[in-house]
Amino acid sequence: MAGHSKWKNIKHAKAATDAKRGAVFTKLIREITVAAKAGGGDPGGNPRLRTAIDAARSLSMPKDNIDRAVKKGTGDLEGVDYVEITYEAYGPGGVALMIQALTDNPTRTVADVRAKLTRNNGNLGTSGSVAFMFDRKGRIYMPAAGDEDAMMEMALDCGASDFANDDGTFAITTELSELHAVKEALEAKGMKIGEAKLEWLPQSTVHVTGDDARALVKLLDVLEDLDDVQNVEGNFDIDEAALED
Repeated sequence: MAGHSKWKNIKHAKAATDAKRGAVFTKLIREITVAAKAGGGDPGGNPRLRTAIDAARSLSMPKDNIDRAVKKGTGDLEGVDYVEITYEAYGPGGVALMIQALTDNPTRTVADVRAKLTRNNGNLGTSGSVAFMFDRKGRIYMPAAGDEDAMMEMALDCGASDFANDDGTFAITTELSELHAVKEALEAKGMKIGEAKLEWLPQSTVHVTGDDARALVKLLDVLEDLDDVQNVEGNFDIDEAALED
């Protein structure tokens, strides 16, 4: 999954750059608002909200922005009513995609997503057409440093369900409810966490090369540039050469 890991690293770097322009902040504010509305405004009792706030803080979002987003979700401030939608789709090379969106206008969003897919060698699927290929899990990323066997033992002792060295990054998998407990246990042992988030993890991957790989990278970029799209996950192992273009 080296290509997939490299794509995630590129995404993270792009998010840091986009945060300076406000693009990622807008998406994170929506996620914080929806998480607070769904599970309450206390991050201690709302794992989804806590994940969103942690992501916002990692990109240096001002505290006032975070607090306002929470209050809009709890109804203490007036806000927009967002709908959560996950679109299932296929991309170049037969790659399955899970496209997560938060929108105040589902008709607009599905039209935008369908248009981007159609123009970039993809197509929108029906509900259930690809979701069975993925598992919803917690995922923690950290630099691959130190003895790998010792790190794996530590991660498992902290409650992780899986551990992998993915092209120079330790990728630690958890059950959804255990993400923050595992993260805190690792931090208590002095580990430096790069990112912790909820993901759709593919049960198996499709290796994509050549023109399909380049077309897939373009599709992923245009989908994630849509304001209503929060995240895109796929079951691909992409040709790393396509990520260098």
